[in-house]
This record gives sequence, C-alpha cells and structure tokens, in this order.
Amino acid sequence: MERTGNAVRERGTPALDVFFRPQAVAVVGASHVPGKIGHIVVRNLQESGYTGRIVPVNPKGGEIRGLPVAQSLSEAAAEGPIDLAVVAVPAPAVVDVAEEAGRVGVRGLVVLSAGFRETGPEGARREAALLKVVRRHSMRLLGPNVVGVVDTHTPLNATFAEGFPNRGEVAFVSQSGALLLAIHDWARKEGMGFSRFLSLGNKTDVDESDALAALAEDPNTRVILLYLEDVRDGRRFLEAARRAVREKPVVVLKSGRSDAGARAAASHTGALAGSDRAYEAAFRQSGVLRVNSLEELFAAAWAFLSPRYPRGKKVAVLTNAGGGGILASDALAARGLELSSLSRDTIRELRETLPPEASALNPVDVLGDARADRYARAAEVLARDPETDGILAIVCPTATAEPEKTAQVLAETAARFDLPLTAAFMGGEAMEAGVRRLREARIPVYAFPEAAAEAWARLVAYGELRTRSQTPTLWDSPHRHRLLGEGDVRRAEEVFARVRAEGRRVLLSSEVLEVLAAFGIPVAPTRLARTAREAAAIAEEFGYPVALKIASPDILHKSDIGGVRLGLADAGAVQRAFREIVDAAAAHVPDAFLYGVEVQKMLVRGHEVFVGGMRDPTFGPLLVAGMGGVFVNLLEDVAYRLVEPLTERDVEEIFRETRLYRLLRGFRGEPPANLAALHRIVARVAELLRELPDVLELDLNPVFASPDGAWVVDAKLTLREERGTAPSPSGARKPEGGAESDGPRS
Repeated sequence: MERTGNAVRERGTPALDVFFRPQAVAVVGASHVPGKIGHIVVRNLQESGYTGRIVPVNPKGGEIRGLPVAQSLSEAAAEGPIDLAVVAVPAPAVVDVAEEAGRVGVRGLVVLSAGFRETGPEGARREAALLKVVRRHSMRLLGPNVVGVVDTHTPLNATFAEGFPNRGEVAFVSQSGALLLAIHDWARKEGMGFSRFLSLGNKTDVDESDALAALAEDPNTRVILLYLEDVRDGRRFLEAARRAVREKPVVVLKSGRSDAGARAAASHTGALAGSDRAYEAAFRQSGVLRVNSLEELFAAAWAFLSPRYPRGKKVAVLTNAGGGGILASDALAARGLELSSLSRDTIRELRETLPPEASALNPVDVLGDARADRYARAAEVLARDPETDGILAIVCPTATAEPEKTAQVLAETAARFDLPLTAAFMGGEAMEAGVRRLREARIPVYAFPEAAAEAWARLVAYGELRTRSQTPTLWDSPHRHRLLGEGDVRRAEEVFARVRAEGRRVLLSSEVLEVLAAFGIPVAPTRLARTAREAAAIAEEFGYPVALKIASPDILHKSDIGGVRLGLADAGAVQRAFREIVDAAAAHVPDAFLYGVEVQKMLVRGHEVFVGGMRDPTFGPLLVAGMGGVFVNLLEDVAYRLVEPLTERDVEEIFRETRLYRLLRGFRGEPPANLAALHRIVARVAELLRELPDVLELDLNPVFASPDGAWVVDAKLTLREERGTAPSPSGARKPEGGAESDGPRS
C-alpha cells in the first residue's frame, strides 16, 4: 500500500475507486419501509443497473425489494467480500458500524447519517472517533452527512436522490448535499449528462483534493465542476488542481466571499488580503476557472464539452439579425477577444454567396430571411478564412428561420473543418429542436449572444490556464537564482529571537530592514537612535539629507501622529526633529512604548510601491503588491499571488494587474522604472515568507522604484504568536528621558 496525504490506495488502483466501481455494496440501515432513506438507497442501486452484489443489512433480516437481508455486516461478508458500505443508521450507531466494517475487510464507507461535527461538541467527538476507526482499518470514508455517490458509467447510484442522471462526461463534486440534490434533478430536466456525482459532506477523510485526483484519472470525465464552501488542505488542493487542469477543465463555484475579518487587521496587508483573496489567487495560479453563480457553473460545463478548442482569439460572428451581431461583438470585445479581420478572398466569396443586402464584413449578417442553406454557405466560407479561429453563430426566430436544419449544418461545418463554434439560438420553444441538435453535437449553445461570447472566452482561457498549470514554480525553476538570492535565514531568526526575548511580536522598522537585508532585498540605510545627539551622529555618518521616524511597536502608522520628519540637512535640524517626534508620540499615544527614533538615509525618490505578505490559514503565505504610499488602503490598487505555486511569470505579471503599472512602465514621457529590480524584491519577499514561517504579516511601504533600481524605505513585520509569550514589550529595555532632556520616554 502507499499513502498520499490522507489517501490510502493499492498500487495501480485509482484513488477512490472503491466508491465508484465497487464489486459488492452493503446498505447498512436498509429499511423495509418505502420512502425511508435506507430503502431508497437499495432501490437506487437496483434501478441504476448496478451489476455487482447488493446486500441490505438490517438486524430484522427478511427481504427488501427481492434481496435477502443480512442481519449484520459480518453475516454479509461471510457470503463474499464487501467493498463498499453505505451507512444509513442514527449517528450514535455509526462508529460501531465502522468498527465492524473494518474488521470484516470493507474498504470504503459512505456515511449518509447526519449528527456529527455540524451539530456541536458531542457530534465533533463522535466524528473524531469515526475517523480514528477508519484510519486504524485503512478504510476510506466519504462523509459523514452526505447524499452519496453516483457513477453513471459503472453504473452505480449509491444515493437517496430521486432518479438517475443522464450518462455523460461532466463530474460534479459538491460540499452541499442539498445543492447536489437540486442539481441532480435540474440536470435531468436540462439534458446534461454526468459521469459522476460526489457529495463531500463533512470531509472527515475524503475531501476536494481527493476528488480532484480521482476525477483527473477518470476516462469518462471531461469536465470537473466543484461547489465548495472551504478547502481543507490548501497545499494538497493546489497540487491536485494543477495536476487535474493539465488533463481537463476544472470549474469551481466557491461561496463565502466575506472580508469581515480584514476590517480588523492592523497592517495594510491584513486589511487588503481579505478572506476570499487567497482563494482567488489559489484558483488562478492552479489553473482552475472560478465562476460566480450556479448558472455560470453549468454554462461553463456546456462550453467545455465542446470537442474543439480555439487556437486563438479571432472570432467571426454569423447572424441573421444585426442587433444580435452587435451584442455579440460588444460581448467578445469586453472579454478580450477580437472580431477577425476577414481576408479579401473571404469577403469576395461572401459577397458572391449572399444577397446584395447582406453584410460580408464581420459580423456577417445573412439577413432575417436566411434559411439553413444560406447559413451553411456562409459558415463554410468563414471556416476557410485564414484570419478566423472560429465562429459565433446567432439564429433569431424569424418567420423563415429553420432552427433544427440550421443547427445541423452548423454542426456539420464545425466537424468537417474541425472548427470551434459557439451559438446563440435566441428564443424559446421555437429554438428547442435546434438547441437539442447542437447539444447532441457537443456544440455550446445558449439563449443569448453574451453567453455564447462568454463560452468562447472560457474555451480560450482554458488553453491559458492549462499552460499555467504546467509552468514550473519559482522553487522548481532552474532560473530561480535570477530572481532569488541566498537568504540568510539564521540572521533573520536571530533578529526574531531578540524581539521575542523582549516580549514583542511587532518589529521596529530598523529590525525589519535588517531581516530584509538578510534576504538580499535592497533597503535604505537605517539605524535606531535613543538620544538626539546619537541621532545627529548617525546622520553625520550616513550623510545628509536624512529622515527621522518614531520607533515604537505600538505605533504602526507613524505619519498619522506626526512621527516622521523628512529632508533634514544638518545636525541641528536632526536634534530638533528628534525632540519634536518624541513629544508628538507622547501626546498622541501616551501609552505607547518608545524605543527611540530611527535615522534613515534619504535616497532618490521614485514611484511609491507596496509589497506585502501574510500567512493565510488555508493556503500559507500570500503576496500582495501594487500602489504604495498613504493611499494604499484607500485605492486598493493591488494584486495577489500565493507563494507556494508562484512562478516567474506570476512575479512579472503581478504589477501588470494594477493601475500603477502604467506609471511604472513610463507615463507621459517619464522614464520607466526598473521593473527587473522590483521583480527581484517581490521574489525575495516570497522566499522570505516561505523560509520564515514565524512571519505573520509583512508590509514594505513605500518601496521606491526608479529607473536606477528599487529599494525599501519603510517596513512593518508581525510575528506569529507563540504560546506563553506576552504580546506586550514589558520585558524590553526602557529608554529614559523626555523632550527637555535628550532621549525618548516610555
């Protein structure tokens, strides 16, 4: 046996195969009463066409739907091995059932029963006991609190859902059992075929990462759909998703976008990186396509069932209505696609083929009286056009329209020329036959042009997402040293040890800059002064001009309380500024602990950039980068990337997603900033976050970026809390003196 994460699998056997292709299924808690869950599961197994052995288990014995009932799992196993047990007994009895299942060699449990972690402490203890039994016997557990599992190709229906879905190539994994039941019913009405349904429930053992791994290997699945409320193990999910996307599209609907936690964050990074930001970055970097509604989820499924994916973004619009063509053109442009510039030969052929009143330019309008034969001729001409990557066809229900025949000729043209095609058959009942015909040919068809344009965009996007999923991470890349240095972890940890020894978790700016320098990140020379005379001496050593900043772990936003002075040009100005800063801090934050004042060499200013990082509880370190300065929270002009799947391309693209990028590349004659220097800072911050797990939050603001380079001017860093460590600086050495003397006060 081998174990991968939580997955235990036999060598050569696909993960979770016991749930999809069992040789024998026992239904524990099978009921003699029609309408009870234990009865419905037995009925569904029989009516699905499952050819394996079905054993109802109930202490009363007897017969259910013509099947002899075993009084226990032990009795059932005595007649032959049981691969899968579907458990539908009250929650307090489930652990005993699992123990018996393990003893008799059952390999998988599907626990339909509710009454576990979702109900409170007692349920949580019961769930922990269930997992302990499952692990001890090397079983796999789906649930508890699930609807069950379906494989239409086995076939197998081990659920209490009504009916059996159409056989197809779409797999749907849902964390919500009720939602899965609703989709199960909707799909039969809409005619969408499914390969597998999987209900995750409490995810005590099998989770979304296991499901992705199994579905990536399934030859009957072409598209994977996920409904998630959370991800249990972020790193495993990223790995499983990247592997799955290389094989087939993965589309996720993730609920819960609340950023309420971010509003309480002290740092810029914490405020910017709300609860949903890490998920957004995870999906993007692993190649998963995120949608925002159930409607979009299944619209994407129809799109990805297409047998042909476009090689480029140039689309020809073919329509019998000018308005539909305009809507399609606008929708394509809004999604980053292009109307193809038809070649002269194509335009000439269209003019020879179509009536004089028709438009031979893109969008191609074949007029409202067009029948199927006119669509066929125009589509064939467009299919041969060298500047066209595919067609978006629109059919409106005019009196002369022939929806079914038109669908037939469009499907034939797409197949003959191996041409990507999406369609909008605008209307209701009049269009149903045409829609059915296109869906039989696996051509994405929708009611409106915007949806057909969105389908085109998704087909194009998958090629990009698949490439992204195959790109080596920065940590794998042979070119990593072009961006990364050799971080001095020991030197950084020594700084952290000094800070923790003083009972602090928030570093002074000078301490943060020391940590950054240990990772090869350029910083402005900075040193802490405890007296005005010491500040002047440091300034003389650095050379003027200098800046002074209050040094206190209790004052995160220094400029807000008058704790910063810039452009100081001589020793007298430095000493005066020192005393003014200390007095301002004492007046505005009287309880703050003051360590002194930091003296910093002022360097050539540039564009103010923000680079930050935080530790997401699910996915680990998260990068934030964008516009810096005092407006960082107001404008929120930032982009996000997770550190673990970070690629060189991610580093190069992170600023391109911000409005700041227009300034960085040179605006209105200004020379461009040194983007390579900025990229190195981003990559090295990522390495710092990866190598130093004690870092909870990190802000570099501002980072000055100029044509000559980039360097950090100010920074904040908060360490993760250690058990038994007081967050206050009560153990630190307290400076003495006040404004009338020479030093700061605490």
